[in-house]
Amino acid sequence: MELDPQSPDIEMAWAMRAMQHAEVYYKLISSVDPQFLKLTKVDDQIYSEFRENFKKLRIDVLDPEDLKSEAAKEKWRPFCLKFDGIVEDFNYGTLLRLNCSQGYTEENTIFAPRIQFFAIEIARNREGYNKAVYTSVQDKEEDKGANNGGDKGANNGGEEEKGTNREGEKEKTNKGGEKEKEAYKEINKSGETAM
Repeated sequence: MELDPQSPDIEMAWAMRAMQHAEVYYKLISSVDPQFLKLTKVDDQIYSEFRENFKKLRIDVLDPEDLKSEAAKEKWRPFCLKFDGIVEDFNYGTLLRLNCSQGYTEENTIFAPRIQFFAIEIARNREGYNKAVYTSVQDKEEDKGANNGGDKGANNGGEEEKGTNREGEKEKTNKGGEKEKEAYKEINKSGETAM
């Protein structure tokens, strides 16, 4: 049986995978200082090619016209094609936040090829724009800890309680890198070899 690529089932599966990828990525930049993240094996190449080709592109708040207009597509196409065979699924559709200080909402999200997502998000991470998300989430967690009697992790082997996960169980993370490990495990669970 051959599946029609335009069938609603295929489109729904694609949309679910794109949303899952977005959720995992947002969780990652919320848990780990984005400046130190490595999204692919070729982040350095992606970043240098991106900034060489798009020196003036404003990445903190994207203008959809800079990605989707005919003139923009002509400029992006050769950049994207450079990564065919280098970045797995380089042209796979992903969700990209327009304003990097905000989450994935209908108003703040646009579809983009995976390599475009990588280029912009690697630049946002390296240039410090995604730090706002990380700082905001860390501040909320600190406020939550202060409101719950403060020093939760003092006597339990360096672990902090982190609220509840989807199954309603208490999540615990060791200080010093466990958040990052959890985020990467989540990426691997979603079937991604690299973001």
